[in-house]
Amino acid sequence: MQSRILLLEDDRSLCDTLKDFLEEESFTVDAVYDPYSAFDLAYRRQYDCYVLDVNLPYESGFEMLQKLRDGGDTTPAMFVTSKNDTRSLVEGFGVGADDYLKKPVDLDELHCRIEALLRRQSRAQFIDINEYKFDIYSKKLFKDNIEMEISIKAGRLLQALIEANSVVVPIQELKEQLWSSSEEWSDGSLRVYITQLKKYFGDELQNVRGVGYCLKR
Repeated sequence: MQSRILLLEDDRSLCDTLKDFLEEESFTVDAVYDPYSAFDLAYRRQYDCYVLDVNLPYESGFEMLQKLRDGGDTTPAMFVTSKNDTRSLVEGFGVGADDYLKKPVDLDELHCRIEALLRRQSRAQFIDINEYKFDIYSKKLFKDNIEMEISIKAGRLLQALIEANSVVVPIQELKEQLWSSSEEWSDGSLRVYITQLKKYFGDELQNVRGVGYCLKR
C-alpha cells in the first residue's frame, strides 16, 4: 500500500513541484496551499506523514502542528522552511516536529527524510533509557521529570542512536540525520554533541574509532 502524505505549501509552484516528485516516488499526495484546508484533510483522513511549510497565511505551520498534537495526532511531521535561526528550530521540535528541511529543497534529500520518518511510525512519544526518559517529539531528556541540558541536535543524535538498537551508526549517517545538505558540519561539532550525551550515558555511549558511535542499552 502506498504511503499517504499531506503536503502543505503556500507557494503554488513549489507545492506542485513537490507533489509531482513525491508521486513519481510512489507516494499518494494530498497537496494544499493553506492551513485551513490542511486541517480539514487531517481530520477526515489518515496520513502517514505531514510535510508542512512554516510561513503560511492565517497561521504558521508551528501553530498548526501544535493544534494537531494537542488533539492527539501523532503522525510524523517534517517542516520545510526558509528559517535558519536556532529559536525557530527549537520551536519546531517543541511543538512536535520529527524533522526539518531547509529551502531550497533538495528533492532526493526530501525523499530520504520522509522514508526515515515512515520507518519510525510505530513508536511511543517517550522512550525509557535507564533512569532517563527521552521525548522523541521535543528531543528533550528528563530524569525524575527534570529536564537535562542537551541541545536540539544532541537530542536528534540521541534519537538516531536509540533507533539503532545498540548497533554502530556510521559517522556519515549521523551527519545526514543531524545536518541538512544546506548546513555546514564538522567532526568537531559532532563531538560537541557526543560530549553532551556522554555526560549522562558515560561508557554506554561508545566510539568505534573511524566508524561511528553506538549507545549500548
